[in-house]
Amino acid sequence: MSSKKRSLLREASHQIIAGGSAGLVEICLMHPLDVVKTRFQIQRGASDPNSYKGLGDCFRTIFRNEGVYGFYKGILPPILAETPKRAVKVRGKLSVTHLSVSLGQALSVAGLGSGLTEALVVNPFEVVKVSLQANRDSFKVQPSTFGQARMIINADGFGLRGLNKGLTSTLGRHGVFNMIYFGFYFNVKDAFPASQDPRLEFMRKFAIGLLSGTISSCVNIPFDVAKSRIQGPQPVSGEIKYRSCFQTMALVYREEGYLALYKGLIPKIMRLGPGGAVMLLVYEYVSGWLQRNW
Repeated sequence: MSSKKRSLLREASHQIIAGGSAGLVEICLMHPLDVVKTRFQIQRGASDPNSYKGLGDCFRTIFRNEGVYGFYKGILPPILAETPKRAVKVRGKLSVTHLSVSLGQALSVAGLGSGLTEALVVNPFEVVKVSLQANRDSFKVQPSTFGQARMIINADGFGLRGLNKGLTSTLGRHGVFNMIYFGFYFNVKDAFPASQDPRLEFMRKFAIGLLSGTISSCVNIPFDVAKSRIQGPQPVSGEIKYRSCFQTMALVYREEGYLALYKGLIPKIMRLGPGGAVMLLVYEYVSGWLQRNW
């Protein structure tokens, strides 16, 4: 194996390990906001008897009825999906060098490609996660992650009605987010010179990452809402109301208005700030340790 290939493999392994570690810590700390986001996205307007009056009411209701552990429903699927997801992101970044287009286009294309591939990997995990987060029973009595997966497979199989339902919405959510994030983040980052002061450099990366994530979230949130409606419980048991991505978007818009397509945006953006800071800190620490010791 040539030294160049060894160097690329070492770089990829470092990014996978450091990125996976950062993602794991971020999930464990910020998962409650993901539960709240899902609860808002699956509620169907003010007429829904389970409707929350606001962000504070959602937090209080979950804590009162489901306890502290209610905020950690469905946490295992994203943890299990984190390592393969990071591997896909790293592969997308490394593929930029092989594209014969401008850097901005290359980064966006790489982001789109990695997002679509990532969606194929994580979608079954997302189906299980959303179904667990939508369950309002006490944490102690709801099925385990593997029990929930078995129930979905036994009832509907592995296909687009079962463990892979909502795939088109997941493809849209991840593809759009990564395409915008990759292109915007790396182009804007190069426009602002790096600082020799570690604190200023951290703030530079954090601010650009937060802005990139906010813009990407505002664009891809309708796909996220459609995904939650398809993967979550249907309004009438035994009847499938939300069938496909764009059919669900059109139905939500017609019945609840365009703002309903942006449900869950506030907790999603709230997660980007502290979550992004945590990921940067953990990534830099683990990456530095790997560079020194491996």
